[in-house]
Amino acid sequence: MSTLRFAWSYLWARPLAATLNVVLLSLGLASITFLLLVAQRVEAAFDRDLAGIDVVVGAKGSPMQLILSGVLHLDVPPGNVPLEAVQALKKNPLVAQVIPVSLGDNFQGYRIVGTSTDYVALYQGALTHGKLWDAPMQVVVGATVARKLGLQLGQRFVGSHGLGAGGHSHGDSAYQVVGLLAATGGVLDRLILTDTASVWKVHEDYTAVDAEDRQVMEAEREVTMALVRYKSPLAAMSFPRWVNTATEMQAAAPALEVTRLLHMLGLGVDVLRAFAGMLLLTAGLSVFIALWNAVRERRGDLALLRMLGAPPGRIAALLLTEALWLGFVSALVGLALGQVFVLALGWMLGLDQSLLLAGAVWPLELLWVPALALGVSLGAALLPALGAYRSDVLQLLQSR
Repeated sequence: MSTLRFAWSYLWARPLAATLNVVLLSLGLASITFLLLVAQRVEAAFDRDLAGIDVVVGAKGSPMQLILSGVLHLDVPPGNVPLEAVQALKKNPLVAQVIPVSLGDNFQGYRIVGTSTDYVALYQGALTHGKLWDAPMQVVVGATVARKLGLQLGQRFVGSHGLGAGGHSHGDSAYQVVGLLAATGGVLDRLILTDTASVWKVHEDYTAVDAEDRQVMEAEREVTMALVRYKSPLAAMSFPRWVNTATEMQAAAPALEVTRLLHMLGLGVDVLRAFAGMLLLTAGLSVFIALWNAVRERRGDLALLRMLGAPPGRIAALLLTEALWLGFVSALVGLALGQVFVLALGWMLGLDQSLLLAGAVWPLELLWVPALALGVSLGAALLPALGAYRSDVLQLLQSR
């Protein structure tokens, strides 16, 4: 314990140098923490929101856009597809389930999604209050939406056109909240769910000029896309090819598109990782210089310790312990800063409405941060500690 106390006192005997070293090392560790947290949170969000969906069928265009818009709700869809074509998918012997998804409106920035009650079951959603919809213009609200907008059972509201706030209001068609969902940490939390017929009704009421026009629109009803589950994994070999070649729609495999997306994001992560490595290297050199100078400046103290009976190993251990203290403090500060950076990113980009990046978590991967901090500190302290170990008492006194 005396070694720990001495090392702590020695570390802060030069507060300016110690603070500089802590700041440099902490910034590098905070960058590593930030990268680990973001990568873990994004991959977890993708895995969570894509679970149970084998393929997404929608309008021709970008397959990645289809996944981002219809599953993760991070983009706008490429277009709509005929309802008749989606219903025909149910007759395919390879298909076990087809869940329609209709987009187009929002309420204060949160998407109103027309679908079936199977969508709630797909994500294992559970109600905290109320019930699931059983008629058009009834909605079930996700936990994040209910908390942010203060929606309650029985409350009515009017949606706006478009997938972002600012569109024109559908003032003649009001939704009624009939259910509130428990928090899942997934895509359900940030959505307002209703029956597909609600989406048709809102837009048909808004655009139809007479009964004949309404009949035409009913005959030409569309949905945005369909989430498809296979009866067998072997269907992945033939079903997407059949959709892409034999229909006017396209099939996008979520696993494939997310892998491509993560690969694209990985290029930017590599740059940030290199930057964090440079910060750690700079911090390591700073720690090395500080400890080397400390050995030179403390020759009198080291000589006195040796005269009092401290063996060379004890002197070397004192410097190594000082480095460990520096690494320990920097690891704590770096972990805290990394969490703050992630929270700030989620707040600035509104990611609590998309990937739910807000909130502090502590995955096991963060254990690399203190290990890296202690490794850098000890590596920088080895040569100064070896120099102190080999120092002779007489030489120390003469240099004094």
